[in-house]
Amino acid sequence: MPRSDLYPDIAPFDSGYLPLDHGHTMYWEQVGHDAGLPLLFLHGGPGAGAGAVHRRFFDPRRFKVVIFDQRGSGRSRPLGSIVANDTQRLVEDIERLRAHLGIERWLVFGGSWGSTLGLAYGQAHPDRVTGFVLRGIFLGRRREIAWFMEGLARFFPETWGAFARHAGVAEGDGQALLDAYRRLLDDPDPKVHLPAARAWSTYEGSCSTLVPSPETVASFAEDRTALGLARIEAHYFAHDLFLPEGGLLGGMGRIAHLPAEIVQGRYDMICPPESAFALAETWPMARLTMVPDAGHSALEPGIRTALLAAVERIRPLDVRSMVG
Repeated sequence: MPRSDLYPDIAPFDSGYLPLDHGHTMYWEQVGHDAGLPLLFLHGGPGAGAGAVHRRFFDPRRFKVVIFDQRGSGRSRPLGSIVANDTQRLVEDIERLRAHLGIERWLVFGGSWGSTLGLAYGQAHPDRVTGFVLRGIFLGRRREIAWFMEGLARFFPETWGAFARHAGVAEGDGQALLDAYRRLLDDPDPKVHLPAARAWSTYEGSCSTLVPSPETVASFAEDRTALGLARIEAHYFAHDLFLPEGGLLGGMGRIAHLPAEIVQGRYDMICPPESAFALAETWPMARLTMVPDAGHSALEPGIRTALLAAVERIRPLDVRSMVG
């Protein structure tokens, strides 16, 4: 019978701060078994940061899980900084962390923006990856950004309305809304940027689950999460996620030989299923699991169960890949 409950809460056996460039410092931690199968966890956003619950998706007896907060996010410093913050630098940060920890290759696990960054990293360093478990696929295409900024109004008109009113935008113009939020979020006054960050983050949290979840919305509205998520996400959206001109699908030939598990909620409103299908069609080694009764959040029961099963399925493949 598939496991549906997360593993018990666990503390890191190792953690630290790694100096980066332009004044950034990365928080990182390792959980599980020091001699276990290396696994890299990539959080969403961009800018959301990782939390203690993310440690619980992996069997601590079998995995050595590396979790870090991407520059500007979570416990990394300075919080919310968009200086020298782009996808290419995040990929370089991952490589710096891998070398710092002395890991040769690892399994990459990421959801939402974490799936985007995981693909970008894998395509840049395919020899460092043994496989992928990806959830809520986001390929960073302009239509995906436009969907978030304006398309969600079709399904969450009241939620989008509150989001737009905070920025003083009345019509469904996603670009105008993004520009307005960037001005608010980049304002140095906390009385301006913090309410804007909460409005942005609350909007995203409110649309992330199939069934309304006040707990999810409350966690998104916390200052540390909200500021990192909103400011960095708006910055990345304004620059088309700093992705190659051909997009991520254009680079799939570099990782087509690697095994992958793709988990997607049928009613994912943040990252609609079309992206997961497009990715699976280009990836002969990928298995797509469509969860029929779930939205976007990794903590929804169906998504949670599918992710736990996906990690167990790909683990034997990962072991063989390491041996080979």
